[in-house]
Amino acid sequence: MLLHLLYIIAFTTLAFLAVGNLIRNLMTLGVESQRSQAPRNWAMGEPKSTSRLRMVPHPEFLDTAGNVINEPLLVMRSMSVEDAREQLDALYESSPGANASGSSDRREDV
Repeated sequence: MLLHLLYIIAFTTLAFLAVGNLIRNLMTLGVESQRSQAPRNWAMGEPKSTSRLRMVPHPEFLDTAGNVINEPLLVMRSMSVEDAREQLDALYESSPGANASGSSDRREDV
């Protein structure tokens, strides 16, 4: 009985620590999300501080001149279902394990 009580106390303590850590992380995430999207030491391509250890942004965030870009990196174009189906069929047919009759059989069923 004493061992059961010890387990209950231990797991209750661990649960409180986990929930406290979760709340603390959510609060930190909320504060960090209110800051600007640029990394901490960078603002429009120039470092704020001249410390010895500067944060270097990822190369995909830099334009050809080396300045930090502040625009969406993903642009999606709309495409019809038929275009998507044709592209997927072309990928399937060009794959090494594809057979020639598999694609035509699927089209007849649709």
